[in-house]
Amino acid sequence: MSKEISELAQIIKESNNIVFFGGAGVSTESDIPDFRSSNGLWNEKLQINFTPEQLVSHTFYMRYPEDFFAFYKDKLIYPNAKPNKAHLALAKLEEMGKLKAIVTQNIDGLHQAAGSKNVFELHGSVLRNYCEKCGAFYDEKYMLNAKGVPVCEKCGGRVKPDVVLYEEGLDDNIIKGAIRAIAAADTLIIGGTSLVVYPAAGLIQYFTGKNLVLINKSETSADRNADLVIHDAIGEVFDEVMKMI
Repeated sequence: MSKEISELAQIIKESNNIVFFGGAGVSTESDIPDFRSSNGLWNEKLQINFTPEQLVSHTFYMRYPEDFFAFYKDKLIYPNAKPNKAHLALAKLEEMGKLKAIVTQNIDGLHQAAGSKNVFELHGSVLRNYCEKCGAFYDEKYMLNAKGVPVCEKCGGRVKPDVVLYEEGLDDNIIKGAIRAIAAADTLIIGGTSLVVYPAAGLIQYFTGKNLVLINKSETSADRNADLVIHDAIGEVFDEVMKMI
């Protein structure tokens, strides 16, 4: 058992207001690609003249809806993905009363699938989709089964994913809730994120608590400020930690 794992277990034992801030690396162990890793979508060779960033931008959504939804359904919805060891551990820590909130950049809904209740989804969720005209709700299955551009069965309006696209602003209420949670935390655990996507990554500056923990396979800009840094797969780290708590 590594010294870092033991140290993290001790920090969790002594903490009563933990917030977890996570990114794409949390879900890679559920076989959802990380956009920015060497094996991620950002570096996948697309047979198209647009970058992945452009393909999930508001401009592209408005100008080329058929191409947008073809990419969206093929690359951003993973209906068979299941929560991994990290999701399950975080849900257990919430059940124990230690973890007070999860702030996630992911759009896959796996934290809730694992049982977590207080989740701030900074970039929305593929599980929620709404008609732009009447606001009718549709799930991800409807989107996957729709031919071409999904349209509302009630009014014929276009159905848009409740996902924050490039060029769109984050939800103000979610941002405020995330900030309140981070500011009140005694321990902030940052995991599975390279901390390069703003404004989401900037939220960690509101943490003034006792323990700042970084768990990521590669180095991040916040490593030098952390009290504990673990460069390893986050699911395996949490699996080992939970055996000690």
